[in-house]
Amino acid sequence: MTRPTDTSPRSRAFSRRAVLRGTGCAMALPWLESVSAMAQAPTPADFPKRFGVVFMGCGINEDHWSATGSGAEMKLSRTLTSLEPLKKKINVIDGLQVKSLMGQGIHPAQTGSLLSGVQIAKGALIHSGISVDQMIAGHVGQDTAQSSIVLSCEQPMTGYHETNFSLAYSSHLSWQTAESPVPVEVYPSLAWDSLFDNRGTLLNISVLDRVNDRAKDLSRKISATDRGKLDEFMTSVREIERRVEVMRKGANDANEKAGLKNASLATMDRPVNGLPEDLREHSKLMCDIIAIAFQTNKSRVASLLISRDLSAMYYPFINVKDGHHSASHNNNSDDYERIANFHVSQYAYLASRLDSMKEGEGTVLDNSCLMFMSNMWVGRTHDNSRLPLILAGGLGGTLETGRSLSYLKETDDKRKMCSLYLSLMDRFGMKLNAFGDSTTRLQNI
Repeated sequence: MTRPTDTSPRSRAFSRRAVLRGTGCAMALPWLESVSAMAQAPTPADFPKRFGVVFMGCGINEDHWSATGSGAEMKLSRTLTSLEPLKKKINVIDGLQVKSLMGQGIHPAQTGSLLSGVQIAKGALIHSGISVDQMIAGHVGQDTAQSSIVLSCEQPMTGYHETNFSLAYSSHLSWQTAESPVPVEVYPSLAWDSLFDNRGTLLNISVLDRVNDRAKDLSRKISATDRGKLDEFMTSVREIERRVEVMRKGANDANEKAGLKNASLATMDRPVNGLPEDLREHSKLMCDIIAIAFQTNKSRVASLLISRDLSAMYYPFINVKDGHHSASHNNNSDDYERIANFHVSQYAYLASRLDSMKEGEGTVLDNSCLMFMSNMWVGRTHDNSRLPLILAGGLGGTLETGRSLSYLKETDDKRKMCSLYLSLMDRFGMKLNAFGDSTTRLQNI
């Protein structure tokens, strides 16, 4: 067991957390009281803040997307029911928009700068803006193994839309520069390997086996309560690793078959491409990888596209016959409500996982901001004049939660998504004069 030596204010509590080190691996453990028993009790400000985005393409069913009231009395609509246990820790926000993505055309023109708010370009040269997640990653990423993790359950598209906007805008949320989106990782095994630096012969050795001796040594020195926490954590990591290995085999087999056909995996449909046919299995594992990354301080910034814009995803497990994009053209149907409901349930699963991870007197979710968003409101008319948005987590007590907030009656200059981004970046210690199309903070957030 070793401990970091950084004594800066933002690292005080984290420096008292146990870190297990093994061959090519270092893994911070959950907060254990007996490790820090001799230290001053931590405050929420002592813990690292995290930021995450979960995206669903093509909008929601507007007839079943609403929230009223606050706290325990908040009333959630049908699509949001999976968030019922978390309603004291969420904000359901209505009425925000990205003005630069309005009136430019449909789909990629409605998606290309959701997280940056800048004007995007048509034609061969793509141009967006550095996204808010990458701005935050640039600020906090030096303290972690990976500045951010960018995941997707669906392969990105290539080529151009009929509107002459690149389909790269539909396939990516995170942009590291104005001309370069961050590549998405669609294979859970590769995301896991990158997180824990699994390379060469280490691919055949469990992450836990590499730190097992240190874990046993630590277990003899901590309280019975903390031993229970440590065992629960190790069991959770082992279970995720087991599921990753199952998917690794599928991806390896697909890669071999593609090589024999001289084909690219990116051009092949699931499950031939090695991705699980059942989206439930894929998205849940991606959520678990993000949760472990946050808990072990491997990364503090993450994004997940469960379905990209113009999604080709199918949902037989909720009895929907049409593909995602096609179903969105009838978005006020029961079928599409079930699609939106499923996506929110995956977001709720990730938020609940983070909320189950104790950190001092709170949880990892309490020290995070996890955002759910889509690129439009009404799919059948491609209306993006207001965007579906949920925030979960309180960013170390700096963000009030348990609210339903509407900006629909505000003027356009007070409905900017980028004003929200400025407000959130403030809470990460980033005091910017402007971001995207905004120079002001969002009121009441």
